[in-house]
Amino acid sequence: MAGGGFCRLPNGTVVVALTLTRPADGTGPYGGTGAGPGGPVRVLVHAANRARALTRLRNLGLRAVYLRGNDRPPTPDEVTAVLHHPDGLLWRAAPQADPAGLSGLAPPSPASPSSSPSSSPSSQSCQELWHPIRALLGPAGYAGPARPAA
Repeated sequence: MAGGGFCRLPNGTVVVALTLTRPADGTGPYGGTGAGPGGPVRVLVHAANRARALTRLRNLGLRAVYLRGNDRPPTPDEVTAVLHHPDGLLWRAAPQADPAGLSGLAPPSPASPSSSPSSSPSSQSCQELWHPIRALLGPAGYAGPARPAA
């Protein structure tokens, strides 16, 4: 697991956030997200407890889902997003860290016409909207394992 965590809400439920790889067989739209098959996605689940949150993902076909530690708990914005969604299951492309780790340290060049901080690529990378989990799994969703005929 690349990173994940949880937070317990005042009413006793939990919000679990996991960074997973996008399923290779998912055929849902991902235009502009940069999360093609095998790309990292951030998944949010609202459930009664951590075990049920992971079970919800496993029932959708994401089998290798584990929560080890609490190194990347959901942010307040992520908690708000998942609480306001009727399914309680959301995803979006995981924000990519700068490979050099130096994003935003270089001063903007004076020749650039728009050197405002809001036009920097690092501030725009987190502006992607959350998608329902059905968009990650494809138009048919997950039908479950094939069962042999009786």
